[in-house]
Amino acid sequence: MNNYKEIVTKAVIGKSKKTSTNEFSMAVENTPNTVLGCWVINHKFNGYSNGDNINVNGSYDVNVWYSYDNDTKTNVSKETYNYNETIPVHLKENISDGKEVIVRSLKQPTVNEVKIDNDQIKLSIDKELAVEVVGNTMIRVPVEVISDDYEEIIEPNEEKKVEVEQIDEVNEEYLD
Repeated sequence: MNNYKEIVTKAVIGKSKKTSTNEFSMAVENTPNTVLGCWVINHKFNGYSNGDNINVNGSYDVNVWYSYDNDTKTNVSKETYNYNETIPVHLKENISDGKEVIVRSLKQPTVNEVKIDNDQIKLSIDKELAVEVVGNTMIRVPVEVISDDYEEIIEPNEEKKVEVEQIDEVNEEYLD
């Protein structure tokens, strides 16, 4: 007959990923002629559980290097953009307490397209986020009862000590 033990452990109980594109407009000090470079830095994010969804709040800085004044001068404009992504996650187990949300960036935000439109710079930024929900779960494993199968080893030099009882009197008639 098998006995079963239940082990409580933390495990991934749901995970999902989402690729998204955000469009932004950046107002710059001077009327731009040409975009010379664009990069995204300082990507920060965190996530929290909201029912069957994970909400991810994040931000990143976008730097745009552009020329102006008939391509005779350059400038760099910097702006911080915030985003909020909702990522649906199907949980394998329905747990209400003790959930932990882990968010990873699978693809860092990168500029997909940048163009000049009406004296503003229009940006298209791609990113890919992955979320994992970790919670307490229980697994059941069969347990076999095994007797102690260790062999006892006695050293040959070990002498067994026998306690000798102290006799105060000897009965002389005992041997007759």
